[in-house]
Amino acid sequence: MPRITEMIGGEPYVYSPLGEYVVKAQGVCGGRPTFKYTRIPVSGAINRLEAGEGIVAIIESYRNKVSKAAILEALELSRETGTKSKPLKSAAA
Repeated sequence: MPRITEMIGGEPYVYSPLGEYVVKAQGVCGGRPTFKYTRIPVSGAINRLEAGEGIVAIIESYRNKVSKAAILEALELSRETGTKSKPLKSAAA
């Protein structure tokens, strides 16, 4: 998995992309997948979708730091890796 280093706020941000919006960043959340440039774990959004919460509500609760495209990508990645989740239509806004 390639490692990318970017300077964010004068500090190095080292991550391995899992997609366009989902990364594993060095020193962030123990290396668990997060949304790029945040400390928001992907697992939290997936768990909330599984509990029936809508995408719009999740985005708003994250103060718009995570986009709909990012959540949909996280959902798709979780399906590819075998993580259980409800069908996409139940996660609709």
